[in-house]
Amino acid sequence: MSAALKAVVVGDLLLDVDVEGEVQRLTPYAPVPVLDVTREVRRAGGAGLVATMLVRDGHDVTLVTALSDDERGASLPQLLEGVRLVAGRSPSPTPVKTRIRSVEQPIARIDEGGGTPGAPEVSAEMVEAVRSADLVVVADYGRRLLEDPALREALIEAAARTTVVWDPHPRGTAPVPGVVVTPNLGEARTFSGVEGGGVPFADEAALSLLDGWKAAAVVVTMGAHGALLRTAAHGLPMVIAADAVAEADVNGAGDRFASSLAVALAGGATPVAAVQAAVRITGDYLATGGVLALGAATPAALPGADRDALAVVERVRAAGGTVVATGGCFDLLHAGHARTLSAARALGDCLIVLLNSDDSVRRLKGAERPLMTQNDRVDLLSALEVVDGVVVFGEDTPVEAILRVRPDIWVKGGDYDAADLPEAAVIKQWGGRAVTVPFFPGRSTTSLAAAIQRVS
Repeated sequence: MSAALKAVVVGDLLLDVDVEGEVQRLTPYAPVPVLDVTREVRRAGGAGLVATMLVRDGHDVTLVTALSDDERGASLPQLLEGVRLVAGRSPSPTPVKTRIRSVEQPIARIDEGGGTPGAPEVSAEMVEAVRSADLVVVADYGRRLLEDPALREALIEAAARTTVVWDPHPRGTAPVPGVVVTPNLGEARTFSGVEGGGVPFADEAALSLLDGWKAAAVVVTMGAHGALLRTAAHGLPMVIAADAVAEADVNGAGDRFASSLAVALAGGATPVAAVQAAVRITGDYLATGGVLALGAATPAALPGADRDALAVVERVRAAGGTVVATGGCFDLLHAGHARTLSAARALGDCLIVLLNSDDSVRRLKGAERPLMTQNDRVDLLSALEVVDGVVVFGEDTPVEAILRVRPDIWVKGGDYDAADLPEAAVIKQWGGRAVTVPFFPGRSTTSLAAAIQRVS
């Protein structure tokens, strides 16, 4: 995790309510589903969600916002554990978003307090908080807080000396000059007036907004397609792809992206590296349960690839599918690897590759290996359509990793006997089976490396 920063979140505070249960029947008088409620969860939404995320990331967070004089407004400070609250008064009711879920599947949303808001009060303490920040995230939810002239002037000053990331809203006000703005596709269309779709549309809209807002950068978030970055310094857009996440609840994804981007930029990352980090972190957020997981204890630290792979295993297993795993160094991918991996994937519903770490490869292959770092090997394997996840292990054999994944089928390429595979006995503990797939002679990392050396 990056070093703790003094972060200020400026924006509108909402109350989010999740009503969870299960629908198993319809009412007797109409085809209306009946939700048997099991629990109700309340949390701070809007700018409050951004502040909560940054606190959980380990930062010192101040939330500059406006609070309503109603019962729901009075309940919000208690939902902002670890956040310093600097709030003016809002003359409007507290906005409430209630999401109805059946077995974690959203089935309806009820919004309250969404009428035309009055202008909130902004105090000198609120303005001063912005001036003292290491980074600022603006979470505009269209409640008029960002219209205040003194607050806008403080944000302009902040943008001249530090990182300011502005997450806009279609009913909000235009960002101040000099900030990094993160509209999604719909917001980019609304603000720019550009029509179309896909990357060409996102780029044209980003160019329009970069000039119209005098922004330091515009990052158009494109959901499952990642994000497009435009800065004045570069003549071409940069598109950062996102890993696929199955059946994700996207609530809070924009907040996760903006907060992660701000932290990366404030930590000295280039705009491209910062967007790459934000895309990856947002994908991890969605893959591990999204906003529903925020109330859970912080999970044990796992590398992102390991965590994603184990999430795939759980989804496949929960659906009654077959988990297949194979292992190796995969130091230089060649045709033999590709055929083995394809054959393994055909045996089940997902394929998890257990990959020797750099230290493990050195012990097995010698000081000159690996030829590629484990991060590069993870990236290459993850890019293959037949590979659903990668788990890195540091031991000399994959036994410990197999115990974590517990595959139904363990695959080896070549002419092995069960007596030669310590994994075969392990996998039998839960009824799994070790199998081999055909070996393709003449394809090896050693011979490929030797051929490269001859022509270099």
